[in-house]
Amino acid sequence: MTEQPQVPEATFASYYGRPILKVTRWREPHLPAYLFLGELSGAAAVLGAAAAASGRPAVARTARLIAAAAAYAGAGFLTAELGRPERFANMLRVAKPTSPMSVGSWLLASHSGLVTAAAAAELSGRLRGIGAAASAASALTGPLLATYPGVLLANTAVPAWHSASRELPALFAGGALTAAGAAGLAAWAWSGDASHAGPARRLAVLGAALESAAGYGLEHTLGMAGEPYRTGTAGYLMRGARVGTLLGASTALLAGRSRVAAATGSALLAGGGLCAKFAVLRAGVASASDPKYVVATSRRRRARQAERE
Repeated sequence: MTEQPQVPEATFASYYGRPILKVTRWREPHLPAYLFLGELSGAAAVLGAAAAASGRPAVARTARLIAAAAAYAGAGFLTAELGRPERFANMLRVAKPTSPMSVGSWLLASHSGLVTAAAAAELSGRLRGIGAAASAASALTGPLLATYPGVLLANTAVPAWHSASRELPALFAGGALTAAGAAGLAAWAWSGDASHAGPARRLAVLGAALESAAGYGLEHTLGMAGEPYRTGTAGYLMRGARVGTLLGASTALLAGRSRVAAATGSALLAGGGLCAKFAVLRAGVASASDPKYVVATSRRRRARQAERE
């Protein structure tokens, strides 16, 4: 009986050892910090408008101040990532609806202006009508700012990001809710004002559920493109993010009137959110560096296009 020749296992290689895709140059901690602060500002803006409409002035004031502070801190990290401040200004020279970068630049600029006006009215006690109108408008730009990074990353050719066009926006939306919940818990722990407790707990629980579900989707529903989210440093960070987020939400629920427990829950939620952003960046870099993911996801994408045709 003659032996049948064995077909060698398929391998994926790059051209002369060079990566097929140019690996992203985004740096740590600039990009993860910008993503976290952007979603915090967006969610806090929505919370401020909702609190004002429901007659919670203390919560509205805190949320408006947090939204403005997070927007400017996030813009600072973005500027540091770009290297020179004028590069951000250059992106505002034109408005291109077909360019995700252009849309994001104008969205960040408009949201920052609105939350600044709302916070200035709170601090000065003047022009409260304009401040209220700006706060209401920021409730529209806030959700867009919070989820926009997920859309932008999915619009790239990086396999771990491009294949997650549904999961990444959901991950950032959940992260925005948990970030706002963490800020509310911190405000409660610092001021002792228990009016922050109810909204903070609800945001923490809802955000933890959404962020954890989206993280599970990144790890288990993307096929080969989801492997970088399960392995290596990104895998450890994703699991750490899930543990921190769920523990933070549980601590917020069980905090009772303890300001120490509120502070602990806030730290866990914030830490979980930051871990998730680092994990997304690390997974993207790993998938762009390995030809296996680039070739396999490209073939799957072409196969789906052929089926539709």
